Amino acid sequence: MSRKRIRSPEVGEPPKGTWSNCLVVGPHVYIAGMTSRSDKFDTIVGDNAYEQSIVIFDKIKALIESAGGTMADIVKVNIFLTDVNDRQQVWEARREYFEGDFPVSTLLEISNLVHPDMYVEIEAVGYLGSVD
Repeated sequence: MSRKRIRSPEVGEPPKGTWSNCLVVGPHVYIAGMTSRSDKFDTIVGDNAYEQSIVIFDKIKALIESAGGTMADIVKVNIFLTDVNDRQQVWEARREYFEGDFPVSTLLEISNLVHPDMYVEIEAVGYLGSVD
């Protein structure tokens, strides 16, 4: 089975030797936890969980499309929130990117993310060609 790293000009690359943002293994697409960090990794975009989620879903969309898929090919998302009370904001943003049968989802409250101004991180799994 083939394995290919996917890049998108719309998503900043992590520092060398740390992680891959997106890997395709066969028809499976694995997207690392995305945050609302700017492409230069120096600022956080968005003042609340909704705004940060929009930035994150835009990154997920750019990566799945660079892999040859669409948002309809996303089959699972894992959402990490620093305050579970912000989940409605994340769900509101999610409804702007998905329709029909939404991907399966896990949502966890965590004590913090890598930067104190980050409120949400989302990772995704896709399956290319999953939509008839």
